[in-house]
Amino acid sequence: MSAVFSVILAGGVGTRLWPLSRTQYPKQFLQVQGHSLFQETYLRALRLSDPDHIFIVTNEIHQFLVRDQVAELGFSITDERLLRETEGRNTLPAIAWSVREIQKESPDATVVVFPSDHKLDEKAIDEIRAAIELGEENLVTFGIRPATPHTGYGYIAPGEKIGPGFRVKQFKEKPDQKTAETYVSNGYLWNSGMFLFSARVFQDELKQYQPEIFEAFVSPDLVYQDLPSISIDYGLLEYSSRVVTVPLSAHWTDLGTFAAWYDVSPKDEHENVGSYQGMGSSGNFISTGDRVTALIGIKDTIVVDTDDALLVCRRDMAEQVGDLVKGLKKQGNPITEFHRTVFRPWGSYTELEETVGYKIKRLNVNPGKRLSMQRHHHRSEHWVIVHGSADVQLDGTHQFLRPGESTYVPAGVMHRLANTGKIPLEVIEVQIGEYLEEDDIERTEDDFKRV
Repeated sequence: MSAVFSVILAGGVGTRLWPLSRTQYPKQFLQVQGHSLFQETYLRALRLSDPDHIFIVTNEIHQFLVRDQVAELGFSITDERLLRETEGRNTLPAIAWSVREIQKESPDATVVVFPSDHKLDEKAIDEIRAAIELGEENLVTFGIRPATPHTGYGYIAPGEKIGPGFRVKQFKEKPDQKTAETYVSNGYLWNSGMFLFSARVFQDELKQYQPEIFEAFVSPDLVYQDLPSISIDYGLLEYSSRVVTVPLSAHWTDLGTFAAWYDVSPKDEHENVGSYQGMGSSGNFISTGDRVTALIGIKDTIVVDTDDALLVCRRDMAEQVGDLVKGLKKQGNPITEFHRTVFRPWGSYTELEETVGYKIKRLNVNPGKRLSMQRHHHRSEHWVIVHGSADVQLDGTHQFLRPGESTYVPAGVMHRLANTGKIPLEVIEVQIGEYLEEDDIERTEDDFKRV
């Protein structure tokens, strides 16, 4: 039997879980209760593949999140196995890229594709493993037997029986309620977005039905962002006659909305999820951190509060949060992009206060890490050390600062902040100037190879 390679698709941004999920820190990396969904997916892939046989496709801006979260699990990932998209092009180009890289090591490899934002019972791995033989000559997609006539999932119409699965007669888009009820009564399956196939079969079908994408990955002049943005369902599976669906009996959930999160979360005697004080309230999903949340006469509602945004929404309208986020993006509102705390490869920063002319941040620099050598054209900075010790390079000189000590960084001066100690470094940064955005950074040297 050929080696089993796993591909984890971790490039999504999860707009329907805003304000918890943001572009710079999307839902698959949120560590709300222990491991993130991405980490759970990685551990799941380890049950099928050796660490050296796991490939991860993610957005370029998330590559350091991936590295850090894999490291938290006690593993590492090489540059060759971390495929970084400069621009998301949907699932077919991402999978095609992975298969091309896998075939450099194993031309006839078995490939299993996992989205990184699903909840899945561990027993599903045994069912996936049992479908490997079927995947030697077919493109296998895994279907879920519907628990309800859900309108947020695509559906699969199964046909004739073949081994542990069925030939696929048709794929169906997300339906309205009445159509979903018809699909469920006719034995249709939810489309889970998980796949299994031989790399050879995938390439044969890609060459036949999407020759433009196939040829692009053969060419040495590949420009990834010029590829068409298309899913594997629309681009390949709807055309191929070699598609089989295998129903999974394991519990599966696509945690794409707060309503889905509510469904899988433990509930109190009033069917509420989360921490709250209330009277006459039931069927609510509450995520408000340490804030005391009081509910009176509230039913079937989502209440999500972060440092800088509050979402209140009927639970049955959770799908429309994504539409709200699209509207905010069109307005150019950065609240869809960043949390107050922004993670960087050297640590993180938290925005504490901002008004015209100044901004205050708290910087946390991990031991052994340092920021880029940089300068700003429109702002000066004042650093006050709160915890740990700082190695400050300023206009060619070195300063070593301890808690309570400070330094001033004038606009236009090259500077760098480093933590050469053994404990985390915490710094309060006060920015003063006429322009205080993150794109006023000119880097001349960077340990993380950022532009």
